[in-house]
Amino acid sequence: MRVLNFYSAVFADQLRRGRKTATIRLGDKSHKYRKNDCVLVTIGYQYSPRERIFQAVIDSVEVKRMRELSPRDIEHDNPEFRRVEDLMSFLQQIYDRPVDLDDVITVVRFSQIVEPSSPIRDRMHGIGGAQN
Repeated sequence: MRVLNFYSAVFADQLRRGRKTATIRLGDKSHKYRKNDCVLVTIGYQYSPRERIFQAVIDSVEVKRMRELSPRDIEHDNPEFRRVEDLMSFLQQIYDRPVDLDDVITVVRFSQIVEPSSPIRDRMHGIGGAQN
């Protein structure tokens, strides 16, 4: 199984709440992530323990130029950002190199895989109506 790792713990809350449903990576990552792949979403640094957040399915993988990003692409990656310039500045910090509008990026959209609900679990959590 492939891993979709995030380095900043800031993203853990956004991921858990379903506010972050995409990642934008520098370069063409289409060889690494493909539509319908199952991935393990984690948080942590290389050579360090990583926290398992959830399993996800890749919904789409788009390779394009930084200038072609839509506000929606950016918002799905980071709900706090709206402009390409905000994302570029953030990516420069992550990758420790200059980023410009002609850089190739990959937008990977994903959906969390959730466990099916069971009648017993539903009753324990107060979901569903009473049986007569």
